[in-house]
Amino acid sequence: MEMLNIALPKGRLGEKVYDMFAAAGFECPSIKENNRKLTFENFEAGVRYFWVKPSDVAIYVERGAADIGVAGKDILLEYKPDVYELLDLGIGKCRMAVAAPVGFRDNPSKTLKVATKFSNIAKNYYDSLGREIDIIHLNGSIELAPILKLSDVIVDIVETGRTLYENNLEVVEEIVPISARLIANKSAYKFKGNVIDEILGKLER
Repeated sequence: MEMLNIALPKGRLGEKVYDMFAAAGFECPSIKENNRKLTFENFEAGVRYFWVKPSDVAIYVERGAADIGVAGKDILLEYKPDVYELLDLGIGKCRMAVAAPVGFRDNPSKTLKVATKFSNIAKNYYDSLGREIDIIHLNGSIELAPILKLSDVIVDIVETGRTLYENNLEVVEEIVPISARLIANKSAYKFKGNVIDEILGKLER
């Protein structure tokens, strides 16, 4: 029997996703054991799971190392991988937003300095507004950029908004809601469509 390869994002979200797959009848008990293994197989259920960094799931799926996987909508919008987006799982909900120091007023006559790790999302958003921006690509602690006057605003994922609040920042514009999506490799969907559709149907229920 051919195994279905499933890429799960490491961390709390991935554990929630795994529980959804298990409830749909695709459990793999060894995944819950305390070990350092990266791949887990259940031959009876025909599934092989592996943990990968959340931002890498789409790469594994796009390149065919995984047949299906779960990635945040933020990753799909930022990197535009060539995959099928099959289902919004309704978990890992947050939003992509523009945040600025409390009381910030945009001066349209000046280029807006935007710090973000989501350069494409920021660029597409401001292009749609016709706003001229200077993107400063950062990989972590984005909130620090406006505090140190490196940027005017930031574009980042906001869950509760607490980190913003504690750093005297606030959401000024919401760009798009974000949640976890089930994605599939295009050729795997051709050849393993039946089993992928079976999982899809059970997850939808």
